[in-house]
Amino acid sequence: MRNLLPLISPHAGGRSALTCRYRCGDACFNEIPNTSDNEYAGDIIARAVSRRSMMRAAAVVTVAAAAGTAALTGPNAPQAEAVALAGHGHKPGPPHKPAPSGARGLRFSPVAPNKNDKVTVPDGYSQNVVIRWGEPILRGAPAFNPEKQTAKAQAGQFGYNNDFLSLLPLPGERGRQVLVANHEYTDEILMFRGYDPANPTREQVEIAWAAHGLSVVVVQEEHRTGKLGAVTRHPLNRRLTATSEFRVTGPAAGSALLRTSADRTGRKVLGTLNNCAGGTTPWGTTLHGEENFNQYFAHGTTDLHKRYGIGSGATERKWERFDRRFDLSKEPNEANRFGWVVELDPYDPDSVPRKRTALGRFKHEAAEPRLTSDGRPVVYMGDDERFDYLYKFVSSKRMKKGNSRAAREHNLTLLDEGTLYVAKLTGDSPAAEIDGSGKLPNDGEFDGSGVWIPLATGTTSHVPGMTADEVYVYTRLAGDKVGATKMDRPEDVEPSPRTGRVYVALTNNSDRGKEGKPGADEANPRNGNKHGQILELAENWDDPTSDGFAWRLFLVAGDPNDPSTYFAGFPKERVSPISCPDNVAFDAHGNLWISTDGNQLGSHDGLFGVATQGDRRGELKQFLTVPTGAETCGPVIQDRRVLVAVQHPGEVDGASVEKPASTWPDGPGKIVRPSVVAVWRKDGRDIGV
Repeated sequence: MRNLLPLISPHAGGRSALTCRYRCGDACFNEIPNTSDNEYAGDIIARAVSRRSMMRAAAVVTVAAAAGTAALTGPNAPQAEAVALAGHGHKPGPPHKPAPSGARGLRFSPVAPNKNDKVTVPDGYSQNVVIRWGEPILRGAPAFNPEKQTAKAQAGQFGYNNDFLSLLPLPGERGRQVLVANHEYTDEILMFRGYDPANPTREQVEIAWAAHGLSVVVVQEEHRTGKLGAVTRHPLNRRLTATSEFRVTGPAAGSALLRTSADRTGRKVLGTLNNCAGGTTPWGTTLHGEENFNQYFAHGTTDLHKRYGIGSGATERKWERFDRRFDLSKEPNEANRFGWVVELDPYDPDSVPRKRTALGRFKHEAAEPRLTSDGRPVVYMGDDERFDYLYKFVSSKRMKKGNSRAAREHNLTLLDEGTLYVAKLTGDSPAAEIDGSGKLPNDGEFDGSGVWIPLATGTTSHVPGMTADEVYVYTRLAGDKVGATKMDRPEDVEPSPRTGRVYVALTNNSDRGKEGKPGADEANPRNGNKHGQILELAENWDDPTSDGFAWRLFLVAGDPNDPSTYFAGFPKERVSPISCPDNVAFDAHGNLWISTDGNQLGSHDGLFGVATQGDRRGELKQFLTVPTGAETCGPVIQDRRVLVAVQHPGEVDGASVEKPASTWPDGPGKIVRPSVVAVWRKDGRDIGV
């Protein structure tokens, strides 16, 4: 047997200390916000063994509804030809050898784990930088000059630390698409020469405000290749920042819990913060999850602030010195105006984006909708915190088809009315078989059943002791009260457009099983969970409005030589190593593509594809790696192009503008810049076929 890959742990989850400071405010080193005494799934597994037959029946029904897919239960036993993957001592062969085998859409020679300070792609593929931080996209915006940057300039330029990406069609403009990007946070120490974290200047703070938010930019494809480039000054191009106007809509709009001295209506907010992953709606808008918003607010004064991870001291960026709204001792409700899903209409540059209160307030990693059979959107969401919850929202309204003004106006109300739910999972194996090591139980899989517990519908609360406004604004507390299952950092959540199954990226949780902390359960089976897992969920009767579901762990990540790993039953000697799954997306073939954040296996983060159906189900292959210090974000998988957001390159402990840890993307002597990258096949054919 091969030796296990070397483990490195410079900081929690494989991240550098610098990442933890600027991205999430050292969340992993603060007290866990969820101190509820909810039952853990492991506590109730022993009482649930008799549910196995019910769960099996639900899964069989789901499989029958999604004809041609592999069963949700039962390990895979593929008969496919063995593929010696790069990264396990075998390098891709020369071009004259037979094309790589694999599931359709994944027929490429996998990239070996590496520490290259570049984007490394498979043999036969090319790439280009689509757009960099600071490139002008609005009329009048100057060319990027990091030595002379201003807030006004940044407000017209592509923002910092791109995360979620969406590519939408642009009818009538051949070869063009609309790119929408989140800008999660800023690394001031990598942006400003001579930056003093203890004493930021007003100009630096205002530049950072302008570098947060969202960008809309039209991109043009180059004829005969997959190369993309920004179309500067296009009428649809747009920047939304930490000081742009946003509307609050839905059942909590106008609530006293959302009112401040600057907005006594509780319906207008300045800015959006820490936008992580998101989603694209069937009606042509984009959704953006406000995640680690807590780190921007100083001097938390209440237990409610504490439940959302807001500290009692000053913040890392010291914004409270320059705007009183970031000081909760002065504006205790301001933080309640962040932590929402934002909906943006990228086709209307004059529209005001909306914060959708019906979807609840927590650390939103993503919001990806699917439609019911009668056209109502259902949105799945994760709360990216150790031991927090998985949610869904079911709209009460049906989508109207077409692009008429009436249809678009109606569809912009779909996420304001419906029911918000939280998940409770139960395993179907005896508790004694879940020992925290990741060893499979005797039935050969981690699986079980679950229920969606309703929290609120419109102005009606389903949680005893909480009003509807309180449920929406303090959604975490509502989950605590109804006994939701504590998970290992639920991040991106995506329903498969082919099967309807829902895939949940559970990134990691090194606190699982520590003294005084929840231990392993069947959905979170490893104590000290460094590498994370991906959960597969099938709604009962394949109905997304159902209040019950079957689930199983699709992947248990890590070094394939580690006995605790699992790849849907696929032979582990034929998969790439993967650690810390984060953002996910689907291709046209039904393969799940996974980007990673905080790789604990000694390699840079990357993008992976894995088959979810057929006899190669669980076959996982690495498609690319990103540069030193970077995270892979926002994957978009088109037939002939893959887009990734290369976030925080050079974010390594001790790095600064004066001492860069990376020279990507422009080489030595240039400032490190987060950027969007496109990858395509040199022969012009579809990806992985």
